[in-house]
Amino acid sequence: MTCRLHPEIRLVENGQGSFLIREIPLAILRVNGALATLVKRLLTDPDAPRSAGDEQTLELLAARGFAERLTDPAMGDVNLPLVSIVIPVKDRAEELVRCLNSLEQLDYPRELREIIVVDDGSSDASPSVAIRFGCRLVATDEPGSGPAAARNLGVSVARGEILAFIDSDCTASTGWLRELAGGFSDPALAAVGGLVDGMRDAGPLDRYEAVMSSLTLGTRAMTGSSGDDTFYLPSCNLLVRAEAFRSVDGFCPEMHVGEDVDLSWRLRDAGWRISYLPAGRIWHEHRSRFIPFLKRRFDYGTSEGTLNLLHPARRKRMIIPPAPALSLLLIIAAIFGGGPWCLAGAVALTAGDALFQHRRLARQELRIGVITLLRARIRGTGSLAYYLGYHLLRYYAWLFICLAAIRPEAGILLILLAFLAGSVDYWVKRPGMNICAFLAFYLPEQLAYGAGVFAGCLNRKHFGSYRFVIRRTLMPG
Repeated sequence: MTCRLHPEIRLVENGQGSFLIREIPLAILRVNGALATLVKRLLTDPDAPRSAGDEQTLELLAARGFAERLTDPAMGDVNLPLVSIVIPVKDRAEELVRCLNSLEQLDYPRELREIIVVDDGSSDASPSVAIRFGCRLVATDEPGSGPAAARNLGVSVARGEILAFIDSDCTASTGWLRELAGGFSDPALAAVGGLVDGMRDAGPLDRYEAVMSSLTLGTRAMTGSSGDDTFYLPSCNLLVRAEAFRSVDGFCPEMHVGEDVDLSWRLRDAGWRISYLPAGRIWHEHRSRFIPFLKRRFDYGTSEGTLNLLHPARRKRMIIPPAPALSLLLIIAAIFGGGPWCLAGAVALTAGDALFQHRRLARQELRIGVITLLRARIRGTGSLAYYLGYHLLRYYAWLFICLAAIRPEAGILLILLAFLAGSVDYWVKRPGMNICAFLAFYLPEQLAYGAGVFAGCLNRKHFGSYRFVIRRTLMPG
């Protein structure tokens, strides 16, 4: 995949070494000679990795915000792979018609694609719809086996070099396959996920789901290989190399939610790479009624206990730098009666930390203004407040509600956490709705997901989902 340096990155070379610097948000990375040479190459033009070492280095730079992965152009007609499109369905005849109509319009040679519809015991006209559109129809042995088992069954009869998964409640853009298939020119790449957009925006919940759904991964390309992070690709818009899929035995058939997370992680653990491209758009019919929306979030949460048992190394990570953490504690103390001295202490600590960093950087001959560093420290404290608030809200909100019966302060803190985290997400996601409507969905969503996490962990008698890896910096060492 082609990469370039982030436009706001500059390379500084002096007597102390070579440094990559971005001022907003502030980030400084000292690089060795080989990496400096690679950076200089990327300063002039975007380039593709020339070795496995280059690939790993660029992955690190991209993960830390110093480099950007560029979407490869859509493939031409030369060397296009045979693609098997697999669609699981159960009682969604109308949605299947809409999905198959969109696949009829694909800008991809008909002789190089096949469509396999796997019926999971439908009581409506879904099987006849598949036959009418000329698809290969397969039926599960046990009705209600679930989408993971249905997809595996579809793959068992697939002929394609590439497997393309789409759900029956989705429609595909004309360039869906062509825009994503180009990534497989890299032999180490097992899977590519594409952009998932909301199908409707008629109501406030539609607009909320369009930006907050876990299926929506954003506008930045991402790649994951070995490691312990939690990056994954949703199965509603997923292309997988058939060889790689079969090498890890496909989806876990017993999982009805979270099976795409499990597959992504097993592919990565087996030495493959997976990538997300903000291309190959599909439209997903999100749940537009409040109770089904909350039920789906609850269902998603129940998968965490199982995933944590299957992948214990992939624990959530929390970066807590000491100085911003202490500043945040002083601010919280000031809010809950600690008085102006606590707030003054937070201000003094932040300013002192900025001055300390200014002197340290000056010794490395890096000229970054005190105001820039002070702004970075304030931003860092705010970011820490958001991430702590978000995770406390998502995983421990019910504990705060129980404590509020004894100590009203716990309820006040929960409201503050919801307002803080929700306001940040509202500002970043920019949904087409006012903030009050956004927050009216935001808190119930977190409560529903958190309840699902607890139910899933209780069912598996394993509560690893509540443990976090605490680090002082983004990368160890």
